[in-house]
Amino acid sequence: MTFFRSGVGLIPEFPSPVEGKDLVDEITEEAGLRPPSDRNLHLTALVKEGEHVARGAVVACVRQDPDICLVAPIAGQVGRISRLPGRRLSEIVFFREESGGTQRHDTAVAETERGLRRLLQTAGFWPRITRRPFGGMPASREVPAAIFVMATDTRPYASDPRQALVGREAAFLRGLAALARLSKGPTFVCWDRTTTMPAVSAEAGDIRMVPCGTRHPQGSAGIRIHQDFPAGLEAPVWDVHAEDIADLGDLLETGELPMMRLVRISGAGLREGRLLRTHPGADLRQLSRRIVAPGSHSLHAGSHLDGQASRWLGHRHRQVTVLPNMPPPPRSHWLLAALIETARPRPAIPTAALGQSLGGALPAIPLIRALGAGDDEAAMDLGLLSLLEEDLALADYTLGAGGDLMRQLRAMLDRIQTEYDA
Repeated sequence: MTFFRSGVGLIPEFPSPVEGKDLVDEITEEAGLRPPSDRNLHLTALVKEGEHVARGAVVACVRQDPDICLVAPIAGQVGRISRLPGRRLSEIVFFREESGGTQRHDTAVAETERGLRRLLQTAGFWPRITRRPFGGMPASREVPAAIFVMATDTRPYASDPRQALVGREAAFLRGLAALARLSKGPTFVCWDRTTTMPAVSAEAGDIRMVPCGTRHPQGSAGIRIHQDFPAGLEAPVWDVHAEDIADLGDLLETGELPMMRLVRISGAGLREGRLLRTHPGADLRQLSRRIVAPGSHSLHAGSHLDGQASRWLGHRHRQVTVLPNMPPPPRSHWLLAALIETARPRPAIPTAALGQSLGGALPAIPLIRALGAGDDEAAMDLGLLSLLEEDLALADYTLGAGGDLMRQLRAMLDRIQTEYDA
């Protein structure tokens, strides 16, 4: 890890091979649709196994909020619908078919705010929005206090959002103006200060440009939200990736929601890195099979810091990390193991790197202590409601906590949400 005394943030360094130069589009032969991460989310499948669907066709809806739909990421046949105990939908797997076609939508309804909201929900755009506090998708009628559009990403090996917008500037501005209509407050565009952004018309509404540095976590949505417009229990804030905003602009222009996105594959388990365009739900095994190194490895959707073992690319993922499977450590003597267990949780030692791991936006040690002690009120006063697990991933890595901070954050958010909803 390289630490810079000037400025804020860190540049975590992880081993990964040199990236190939070819940028290709790849649609996998299988695709998986899983519910967005939300503990209270229950989906109702609207298709049956063996049914043929077009790309972008509605295949499921949220049980508690049927206006919110999930759509097929590729055209093909519904191969398998898996459910958890209690008939809770786990995933829908699709087999690709070339002749499946693409679902078109009536964009005339988007002239009104209510019609625009309905279009985004039926076309499958809604799962691309993250709301804070608590995470997950916003409710169908939720009005955000502000919206953050992330045109920067400082996670290690993240694809450059600006590269995804090349040639799509008009679509980006059109989508930005449309989404801003759903907010009762400002819309912030966070961008890398070393690049240029398209000029925004004053007619687009209250659009504010926020230049960001290149060190992580300056390009983390939670850090930006906490600094510029903190989320609250009665003031939800949305964040959306800039490439999704350009897709929204294309949807309004053509009636079709683009599915392809820029994705980078990196990690020590590869022979060669790769930058490609693929779709949500893509099969990670197919994306990486020609570039993995010999030996056992694991596939993670997300970055080195916050990736989760998965077979499918998630709704919001734009990174794939391939790591070699390491042999298990030798078993220690039972007495030493007992002493280590009783010593947990390990103390958080204040260091310059730990302070920089939150971008200098939040007091790291007080927040970590509040999480460890389960002090909800103190954590909320320090900015907890603007954060999700991904925002603490660098601090977790810096401490060597092995995910403890992220788990503590999620447990606290779930507890606060339960009390708030009661």
